[in-house]
Amino acid sequence: MNHVIRCSAILALAAMLTACAGANKQQTGTGVGAAAGAGIGALLGQAIGHNTTSTLVGAGIGAVLGGIAGNQIGAYMDQQEQQLQQIEAASIQRDNDVLTATFKSDMFFDFNSAELKPGAYSELNRVANVLNNFPQTTIRVEGHTDTKGGVEYNQRLSERRAESVKNALAQRGVDSRRIEAVGYGKSQPISSSDAVNRRVVIVINPIRQN
Repeated sequence: MNHVIRCSAILALAAMLTACAGANKQQTGTGVGAAAGAGIGALLGQAIGHNTTSTLVGAGIGAVLGGIAGNQIGAYMDQQEQQLQQIEAASIQRDNDVLTATFKSDMFFDFNSAELKPGAYSELNRVANVLNNFPQTTIRVEGHTDTKGGVEYNQRLSERRAESVKNALAQRGVDSRRIEAVGYGKSQPISSSDAVNRRVVIVINPIRQN
């Protein structure tokens, strides 16, 4: 663990020194944000992977994505929300600075299938374009099923659907290191309607500068 902490500190210090060398005030702030992001990413990597390799990968992601100052996050997410609102197939919600885009699962998948329909790709093209325009965010793709069928079957189906969406976004240029795919099966119904419960949710969080 001490080795992990030393690696994180070195990465953070390197980012700060790079930013400070000949940088103006705004550039320096971005560099400091990258350093903070590296530290945050390192801790996340350690928490997720429980090993040094995961820690270093997490630090790398944080260094790339960690440049948003607190007073800039609102405007950054405002712009992203406006672009997401142009995607008619998605229902866009915002909770503080977290954006959620919800798609009916039937739009992406046939019944009992985790293979994307041909028509899904045009919508994912639009989503990927927005995500690529705003790289200083992390993305969680959630798969949800209706309440019919067994728990284990629905769990696996939701996971495979989330992975399919993640892979499609990555194929369209979204850095796969930003994307987490999670399946919730039938554990989080939001309606008495099966059609509403069958959904794919994309949750977008800004990387905050500490």
